[in-house]
Amino acid sequence: MPKKRVVRAFREAMPSRESLEQNRFIKPVAHRVLAPELWRFTRRSVPRGVALGLLVGIFLLIPGLQIAGAALLALPFRANVPLAAAMTFLSNPATTPLILAASYYLGSLMLGRSGDMSQVMALINHHAGIAEWMRWLLSETAPALVFGLAIVSIVSAVIGYLLASWLWRSRLARKWQHRAHARASARESDAPLALQEQAS
Repeated sequence: MPKKRVVRAFREAMPSRESLEQNRFIKPVAHRVLAPELWRFTRRSVPRGVALGLLVGIFLLIPGLQIAGAALLALPFRANVPLAAAMTFLSNPATTPLILAASYYLGSLMLGRSGDMSQVMALINHHAGIAEWMRWLLSETAPALVFGLAIVSIVSAVIGYLLASWLWRSRLARKWQHRAHARASARESDAPLALQEQAS
């Protein structure tokens, strides 16, 4: 039951071809983003899509740009576009404060800097524009947070890639095992019939 809920949640989060086509950031290259091979679920495209979605979704905490960024980055890496876009939703209003706090703590620890996180939270809460974010990038808090976000997003992407690869392989192994079992059962049920035919 929980597995079905997770699958349903991902299906709902995955953007449609039409919604990506209408995205103003993607429109100029929509014909490439909507290429059928980038929408297939394969053993290579799925882990790449998960990794890119996590990388962009965590590092680029700007709604709207996350989906466009993941979709555009999927092009050179031949990643699954809808999955990359859907994975960006893991950074949402509920998880963003946690991601920011962990990133800032990690960045401060590694760079030996300190700053005021309340400034960042105020920018997020007031839906600050690009000019305000650019001013913030010159503050004391910015380097620690950006460095921390880079580390958290890269580590999450690597874990996501490995986990998606493992899940894909285990799913494929179960599928082959089920087929082998079905074939063995079919042979066993056919054996008595063959014996009866030989006896007659």
